[in-house]
Amino acid sequence: MTRSRSSKRMFRRVSKLALVLALAATTPLYAQAPRPVSFLAAHYDVSATIDAIGQSLSATAKIDFKATEASSNVRVELHPNLVVKEVKDAEGKSLSFERDRQNPLFVNVQLLTPVATSGHVTLTFTYAGLLFNEENSPVPGVRAASITKDGAYLLLPARWFPLTDFPANRYTATFRLNVPDTFAVAGTGKATAPTPMPGKNAVEGGRLLYTFECTRLAQHGTFVASNNLQLNPKQAEGISVAVYAPKNMSANAQEFASDVARASLTFSDLFGPIPDPSYTLIQLPEGTLREYAAPGVLLLSQRQWDPKASDRAISRLVASQWWGVQVAPATPNDVWITDGLARYCEALYAEQNVGKEAGLRAVDEFAVGALMYEDAAPIAQASRLAPYSPDYRSVVMNKGAMLFHMLRAMMGEVAFKSALRDFYFQYAEKSARIEDFENLAERRVQAAFKPPQDPPNLRSFFAQWLDSTGIPEFTLDYVVYRTPKGFRVVGKIKQPLDTFHMPVELRIETEGNPETKTIDVVGTESQFSVDVFGRPKPMGIKVDPNNLILKSSAALRARAAIARGEDLAEQGRFYDAVAQYQKALSIQPGRPLANFRMGEAFFYQKNYQAAANSFREALQNVPEPSEKWTEVWSHIYLGEIFDVLGQRERAVNEYSKAKQTNDNTGNAQSVAEQLLKKPYSEGGTLVATPGSTEPAKPASTLPTPASGDRPVLKKKPDPP
Repeated sequence: MTRSRSSKRMFRRVSKLALVLALAATTPLYAQAPRPVSFLAAHYDVSATIDAIGQSLSATAKIDFKATEASSNVRVELHPNLVVKEVKDAEGKSLSFERDRQNPLFVNVQLLTPVATSGHVTLTFTYAGLLFNEENSPVPGVRAASITKDGAYLLLPARWFPLTDFPANRYTATFRLNVPDTFAVAGTGKATAPTPMPGKNAVEGGRLLYTFECTRLAQHGTFVASNNLQLNPKQAEGISVAVYAPKNMSANAQEFASDVARASLTFSDLFGPIPDPSYTLIQLPEGTLREYAAPGVLLLSQRQWDPKASDRAISRLVASQWWGVQVAPATPNDVWITDGLARYCEALYAEQNVGKEAGLRAVDEFAVGALMYEDAAPIAQASRLAPYSPDYRSVVMNKGAMLFHMLRAMMGEVAFKSALRDFYFQYAEKSARIEDFENLAERRVQAAFKPPQDPPNLRSFFAQWLDSTGIPEFTLDYVVYRTPKGFRVVGKIKQPLDTFHMPVELRIETEGNPETKTIDVVGTESQFSVDVFGRPKPMGIKVDPNNLILKSSAALRARAAIARGEDLAEQGRFYDAVAQYQKALSIQPGRPLANFRMGEAFFYQKNYQAAANSFREALQNVPEPSEKWTEVWSHIYLGEIFDVLGQRERAVNEYSKAKQTNDNTGNAQSVAEQLLKKPYSEGGTLVATPGSTEPAKPASTLPTPASGDRPVLKKKPDPP
């Protein structure tokens, strides 16, 4: 018996050890807590040569470090694909160095003598390596740096030069980029005219040396180089915007400049000015992030290169100059105060420039995006999530944006916007923690509420929304009684989170004017009793009628499942996407958008019968107004199916039905007209973004949808 128990204990220990090792093996680089930083880079002098044929980078980086504590070990972050050849000190003496065995993102350099706190040391790193795919990328699954024969992009998260304390550290820098003379280069800092340089060989041809001076303390080091990049200098509302795009996609440069300027002025009014309100907008090649912001630089992918469709994405990139560049997160766990707030700025921008309804539509999209992967991690533990992943966008960006929306309702308009302005002025050109914002917001709300008013409990709010997962789903039980002065509604508000505590609005529609009351909802069940003058209408009582709280519902859960399916379909994972659409239909049977998306997934799998069934199902139910476009496109897809199967007469009938809808979403009418003239053949469909009035585009140019963004007709992924 003793031996048996001992064996069981040993088995449990081994099992626990195996679990720990398994978790460690699957934990990505970004989630492993680095050791305290002993040295911070203060200034860089980077000279890098881009080999377009060999798809490689070779560079030297002379770096001035400042010691934050007495130490003889300098620890930097460098892309694992880049091999360090040597490290020398200021006297030219070689130093020993090695890659961290547990986390190869880090390189440790051993100094000959320790450096005292606040002391300085200068090191020169020589390194080289291949950069052409996402293998070993510091951003898991994302190609943050790439070099090809046609161009290159070097985003700062790629750590293509040695960094310290990313993303918080700030520094000045000089970057010298040696590229083929067919390339133009744009990025952070002020560029001088390129200098002609001799080529390595006759095959390669001549080269150019671009120099960028970065004199302001910031997170510099993001560049795009291309043989098809044209500068379009523009002015809009007194703001300079340099737009870099291929010549055939530069016609809308002025529209882009106007969008950038409008967003910049909006946020300057809301938060205060930034030091240098001039911008460089660069088209980012495909295969990497959808968009990215660097100091003074906005990167937007080719598939989003449309000023009408990307207006909100542009506003978020511009907002990142305040929340991300000027105010940086102190640690990867603090990104709510930057990425979450920049996302919420989309709603502030839409509200300011289009109207309140536009802002509320943005908030509705945040709510859907938040529900996609809300339980992946608490917001305050964002380092557990891969940056820019669907989980990250759901938790940090979308749920994070919703938290700012809820906080705005709790604090009041004046106190909330004053808090944002104070936060910016106090932490501009610094790094901040979530706790810094919490403390500032609490001081602001305490000052805004005067006795006998009690200020809202922001500590409780932050604790339940930042440090925990879980979203309430409200249900109502109530009875209406007649009283001498009218009616009394007595009931309970129920929701599943035991730790929940927030004031919740309750609106009662009556035969007279509607009446709104605020109920303090605590725990899973809260009683209420409300007296009203008019008779309450049947089903006329609604919890949180103005959508001030992030909450779940059948409709939102269905939309979240559809959004997850759309993300999977965009990756070509159609089987997994169909499972999500089926989940949405189990929540909301017959929802046209779910059936339409499922039909699309089957279509690109060439399962034409299943696709036709799904499109027919989509046409059987009346869609929500925002999804009415599924009708015209269901008919178009059905027509294409019949064309593929050689049933031209039936195909023409479907295209004619599409024409009869008079719905031109995604330029559907033009597409239907073309297909009436010429039968569809596999791989030749023309589709476009719903809501666009631009000419139909080939599927390969479709923009990638962001989590919670409006639906986009999918494209078949390019073959490997």
